Amino acid sequence: MELEITSYNNFFKMKGILNKRNLNVFKSAFDNVFERVDALTISIENIEWMDKYGVDALAQLHYQALSKNKKMSIIGLGCKDLYEHFKSDAPDTAA
Repeated sequence: MELEITSYNNFFKMKGILNKRNLNVFKSAFDNVFERVDALTISIENIEWMDKYGVDALAQLHYQALSKNKKMSIIGLGCKDLYEHFKSDAPDTAA
């Protein structure tokens, strides 16, 4: 299954597979998105699988949001690898 991205205002729904082969679809959907919106929500509920390039693309978008002082939320139980990436990237608050 290919990657399909639909949007309404600042809510984006992703469906299919996010991998190196279709990163161009992802990048064109989110190109300069933070110039248009202050807050962004991405649903990955219907993502069947993503490779490390897909995880990296979402992580880069997240870092872009942070650097521009924008809000970005990822919702849905779509991909365990993505949650593991952000979980391992989170600062350790237990001191």
